[in-house]
Amino acid sequence: MVTFATNNSVSLDPVKFPKLTVAPADIKAGADALNAALGATLTGGTVATAAKNKAFKALANDVENIVGTDLELLLSTGYLPVSTNRSSSPLDDTAVVSLSNNGSTQALLQLLAVRNAKSYQLQTSTDGGKTWVEAGISTQARRIVLKGLVPGTTYFVRARAIGGSTGASNWTGASSIMST
Repeated sequence: MVTFATNNSVSLDPVKFPKLTVAPADIKAGADALNAALGATLTGGTVATAAKNKAFKALANDVENIVGTDLELLLSTGYLPVSTNRSSSPLDDTAVVSLSNNGSTQALLQLLAVRNAKSYQLQTSTDGGKTWVEAGISTQARRIVLKGLVPGTTYFVRARAIGGSTGASNWTGASSIMST
């Protein structure tokens, strides 16, 4: 989180984040404070642990204030949402139930629903799975339409559930389809 927050503090795009309530310099300061608090916990003690927890919460609140309830915006920062469900179990893995053409330049993806999942993250690849491109977020598993596909191109698709105590499930295996 420290490295990511530090990197984010220097690359927050005012166009993408027009309502910044926290200055990038404050995010950097929060990341530095968390880093120092993490270092202090190496020697132990309840005071150091409490300081680390306080610094972590402050930095997490800054991120939450920036993205609000916009799940797509949150995921674009590199952070994952945390479920408010206090069960300590990780998410089960999802699976591709079906992947079919849904008219010209579209595919219909159906996933196995996962208990406690807040959403499903989708990625596509056109090079056999060597590189993956974000393809969207869906709050449902049964009917996910992938749009803007190029006819005649083979797409590999993978997905994972987001939420739970671990933040995300494992990625599904890649399924492929040729767009019409």
